[in-house]
Amino acid sequence: MAVDSDCKENFADQLITAIREKNSCAVVGLDPHFKLIPETIKQKLSGSQKQVLEYASRVILEFNTQVIDLIAPHVGIVKPQIAFYELYGWWGVWAYTETIRYAKQKGLIVIGDVKRSDVPRTAEAYADAHIGKVNIDDVVEAPFGADALTVNPYLGTDSMRPFIQTAQKYKKGIFVLVKTSNPDSGEFQDLRCGEKKLHEIVAEKTHAWGRDFVGKQGYSAVGAVVGATFSHEISILRKIMPTAYFLVPGYGAQGATAKDIECCFNPDGLGAIINASRSILYAHAVSPWKEKYGMSSWKNATHEAIIKMNDEIQNILDS
Repeated sequence: MAVDSDCKENFADQLITAIREKNSCAVVGLDPHFKLIPETIKQKLSGSQKQVLEYASRVILEFNTQVIDLIAPHVGIVKPQIAFYELYGWWGVWAYTETIRYAKQKGLIVIGDVKRSDVPRTAEAYADAHIGKVNIDDVVEAPFGADALTVNPYLGTDSMRPFIQTAQKYKKGIFVLVKTSNPDSGEFQDLRCGEKKLHEIVAEKTHAWGRDFVGKQGYSAVGAVVGATFSHEISILRKIMPTAYFLVPGYGAQGATAKDIECCFNPDGLGAIINASRSILYAHAVSPWKEKYGMSSWKNATHEAIIKMNDEIQNILDS
């Protein structure tokens, strides 16, 4: 892929550096399901908090920090889904913020899975909150401090512009929802608009939005969310968006395999990061680790699961 020598380093360059340092294009989704969190962590914190929402949020943060410690040697990227934190109110948002802080302390890239969008002024506020900074009486702070976030393009270009501009200003990234992994995504995303499907038109716009934000390695700071559960569509989208980094959900618990994500990558072996959440965080609850370890040795299960995922993806890239 040809690269302009005058290009400046961008988020995609940082992403590629993290991928190469860990030899992994895996993303671990930090999606805490309270019922699935090991009892040893809950027992450690039970009785110490008077408010149940505070208790749940502290359990989640403790679980996340232990997971991050386990996976940090093997992956360079995590993706907390904010809904699983907002579920517990402002305490949950605190746990989300502290999770981001801890992951960054460990040198990980953090993608905030927030799927935000709105009219321009509101979109600007979302962008500043999640990947930008705010100035309060000449004191500048990053509220959440994520390195990238997911965005919904449904409102059009003027709703995307604040996210793109904020990402450019702070060397952050965005991932535009193009073709999502849920079974009914085609209800709207596959609608035909003339000779093209709607998600193909969104892909064209995503490519256009990112055209001026290509970094040293030839990839844009404007990426795309493309579900691994639709491999035929991925091949088409890869051609439409050659410089976009794909954030690919659907691997593992949603049923997609390493073979399904082969067409996400460009010939240079780059261009995609593959997300798995439940199959890593709760590996102890599924075969073969359920039988081998069970809940009592959940850390061993998670550790082996991320290594297995890395190996499966690497085998595809090497084939």
